[in-house]
Amino acid sequence: MTTELEISDAEATALADLALRAPSTLRSSVLVEVGLMDRYGRIDASPLGPLVVAWNGIGVVSVDLAGDDDALEARHLAATGRQATASEVPTRLANAIGRRLEGDRRVRIPLDLRGHTGFEQDVWRKALEIPRGEVRPYGWIAAEIGRPKAVRAVGTALGHNPVPLIVPCHRVVRTDGFIGQYSLGGPQNKRVVLAGEGLDPDAMESAARRGERLVGCASTKIVCWPTCHTGRHMLERNRRQFRSLAEAGAAGYRPCKVCRPVSVAA
Repeated sequence: MTTELEISDAEATALADLALRAPSTLRSSVLVEVGLMDRYGRIDASPLGPLVVAWNGIGVVSVDLAGDDDALEARHLAATGRQATASEVPTRLANAIGRRLEGDRRVRIPLDLRGHTGFEQDVWRKALEIPRGEVRPYGWIAAEIGRPKAVRAVGTALGHNPVPLIVPCHRVVRTDGFIGQYSLGGPQNKRVVLAGEGLDPDAMESAARRGERLVGCASTKIVCWPTCHTGRHMLERNRRQFRSLAEAGAAGYRPCKVCRPVSVAA
């Protein structure tokens, strides 16, 4: 037996008043939060000028140089398969990115790296360990992640880094010591970023031309990568240049435990 619920007109009016229209932004907000859609916005705290950062509820998706919004949205859709809409970068995220650009490696910035291989993510995580004002060669990353023969693949992975500056691929140089390419605008931009961190790209490449790949301290008998912060106060009379770790070892030098040089030859 079916019984219909009878309500008064006043009750019906009261129930109707409970109905609320969902805000027009609800759908996109939910999609962004679960990572099915992205937002992007501009930040200015960059040595290369304005940047555009894309993010969702999982983390930062990409970092690019500011430019035409339509072109950016098209590139984003092609790269991720997701739409992106313009928005203001959340203050907390903008502050975290600013701190990272200033060299704070401890600040937490979640990343959305879906669609990228495990190897690529291993390379990018290792690049995060390189301090501001220092560089390492591709071969160092390859050795550190347990893939010493994958030097060329490391270079390719760094070239595909979707979040440059946040993941500092600019701090990785060619194994021969030259600056190399850069995913955020090419090698000239890489030189600008490195110079902003206190390095001298011209001097680095001059040393590479001379075959000087490692620097040893005669008083401690420790050999480092040339930019390692542990050797910055080395007296000039104690400075020794080496082409490889094998050459340094033959001269009685042991590898620095901080920068962990690997055997390379110019």
